[in-house]
Amino acid sequence: MVYSEECAIIFRVKGILEFSCQLDNPNGSQSQSIISKSFQGLRSKVSSKSIVFTVCNSPILIWPNTGFRSSMESLTEASSCGDILQYIESDDGGSKKSIKKKDKKRSGPTVVNMKLLFEVTDPAGNEAPSLIQMSTQQHFVKMPLHLDCVVSVTTDESLTFVCTELVETLRKQLADMEEVVLRYRKGSSFLVPQPFHFRLPEPAGLTTVIYPAGVPDSQLQAIREDLHRKFELPSDRPYLRRANAFHFPDAAYKDGYLRNPHVHLNPPNIEDAKLYLVQGVYSYHHYMQDRVDDDGWGCAYRSLQTICSWFQQQGYVETAVPTHTQIQQALVDVGDKEPRFVGSRQWIGSIEVQAVLNQLLGVTSKILFVSQGSELATKGRELANHFQTEGTPIMIGGGVLAHTILGVAWSENTGQIRFLILDPHYTGGEDLQTITDKGWCGWKGPEFWDQNAYYNLCLPQRPKTI
Repeated sequence: MVYSEECAIIFRVKGILEFSCQLDNPNGSQSQSIISKSFQGLRSKVSSKSIVFTVCNSPILIWPNTGFRSSMESLTEASSCGDILQYIESDDGGSKKSIKKKDKKRSGPTVVNMKLLFEVTDPAGNEAPSLIQMSTQQHFVKMPLHLDCVVSVTTDESLTFVCTELVETLRKQLADMEEVVLRYRKGSSFLVPQPFHFRLPEPAGLTTVIYPAGVPDSQLQAIREDLHRKFELPSDRPYLRRANAFHFPDAAYKDGYLRNPHVHLNPPNIEDAKLYLVQGVYSYHHYMQDRVDDDGWGCAYRSLQTICSWFQQQGYVETAVPTHTQIQQALVDVGDKEPRFVGSRQWIGSIEVQAVLNQLLGVTSKILFVSQGSELATKGRELANHFQTEGTPIMIGGGVLAHTILGVAWSENTGQIRFLILDPHYTGGEDLQTITDKGWCGWKGPEFWDQNAYYNLCLPQRPKTI
């Protein structure tokens, strides 16, 4: 989904509902209807007047099923979604509305986070408690359902519409969870259904899928195949593995690595040039990270780690990004290096990167060789084709240096070219402004390369899988 200024707000509501049911015979014919009845009770609860949305970092409470009622008198049925931003505090104390105006390079939409609550006080009735004595064995099932629903809208859409959509989305998510619970349960043993959001090509856009907890992606192949057909997705690359889940712009990555610093750059000014860029998400790996002092020898290792992170975050592999030691051991295992290589500070090049990708990830690569750096300016067509078809980061090694190529700006008519370079030689902290302003991630001309040195380029190929 491409988010424009006209479609710039995601409303996200999260909350926990407790599912419970009592089964006389978990394997009996009535068990399915009892489970469905419990889910129907939860859907009725979501549709009741007691449901309340509280907007995070604001004083706003909204009752969506009472014709639209808000704790803020200024927010009415006629209010637009953009009106709510002025009441939400950002991390620096300002409002989200003012931050959005100031930050011209902000990537992604504004996220309005909401919590799902329920009023617990009801008018007193005349009901009296009743006791029932059961003489047969009962199986009592209880589990939390973590609801997580999203609605993407334009800023001028009405709040009434959004609240109605959120309630309907909550009901649908409960129905999807019911389907997953029934499909994977074994007697009174239930798997917890978990929601995942995926950003799919238009017109699907931001889509939610429910997967059972504890079932690995490798066992959900048939489910993904059905979803690929439903959304008319290509059958040669993953879109719906857990690693493909949409990362909300307001959520920090827990591992501390920067993602996709190149998206904050302006494109180079080349007449008639087109951009051919890496597809998907990668982590920026560079010197001195992970408490490893590899300054002066580890640039190719770091470029390889960036490539591995791309395959991990696109859902092709579930293994962690390899350490320097694991990279060296892989080269020993394939017979490329002697055992004493492990623990050393010896350089590696593009051929070794190709071998490690194949050994650890099962990924094949093409090698592009140029006898001198001046020839790289003539490789626009090959590089453009790679980023169009494969979209993976490229490791390039020449002389004593290694870099990562993330894209090219290339004019087919004039042959002019610029290279989008991610430099693993950076030794500082994860400061995006320093990295982009100082050119550690930036556009470089053909003169960037040593004109007389030979270069090998490792072009990783996507596995054909979903």
